[in-house]
Amino acid sequence: MIFSISLIHWLVIISSIMSIGGSVVYIRDTVLGKAKPNRITWFLWALAPLIGTGAAITAHADLWATVRVFLAGFMPLIVFVFSFFNKHSYWKLTKFDYLCGIFSLIAIILWLIIDVPRIAILFAVIGDGFAALPTLIKGWKYPETESGLTFVLGFIGVLLVLPSIPVWNIENSAFQIYLLIVNFFLVVSIYRKKLFKPKVTI
Repeated sequence: MIFSISLIHWLVIISSIMSIGGSVVYIRDTVLGKAKPNRITWFLWALAPLIGTGAAITAHADLWATVRVFLAGFMPLIVFVFSFFNKHSYWKLTKFDYLCGIFSLIAIILWLIIDVPRIAILFAVIGDGFAALPTLIKGWKYPETESGLTFVLGFIGVLLVLPSIPVWNIENSAFQIYLLIVNFFLVVSIYRKKLFKPKVTI
């Protein structure tokens, strides 16, 4: 039992390190002007987890789980802040981006006020999905404006957390499964030209 608990803790630690590493890569590329983060995506990616961290601290939730949630919000917040440091890192927002942001905020508000955990988690996933959509589309159209390694590390980090899920139900696993899926599609959208490069026949 002691071994299984410590193993779970190590998985969380390694996953957190990978999350931090991926964010540091994105921050570096943003400062250098290589990556151009969509500010709506990164702000909303920060908002929900940080609200969740505050709620978890108030409810005296498990420290290990709370740290992982905090990092999920704090690192995107740092990316958002650093996006203002380099004018070459600016990504011009469109009406579609703002519309996704509005729907994401609505979903986050519903997540906060609904008292049914399973439905609340569903709205949290929907809110995060709307936040991710502008970056997903941007990565598909303009992969050179994104830092793909960040999402590769994010995907692997979520994989490492999965064995630590005590019970596979909606409350424990829905958001992790969503993160696995969204990181997968972000990686594919950014690297699709390299992954599906047509073979040249002579």
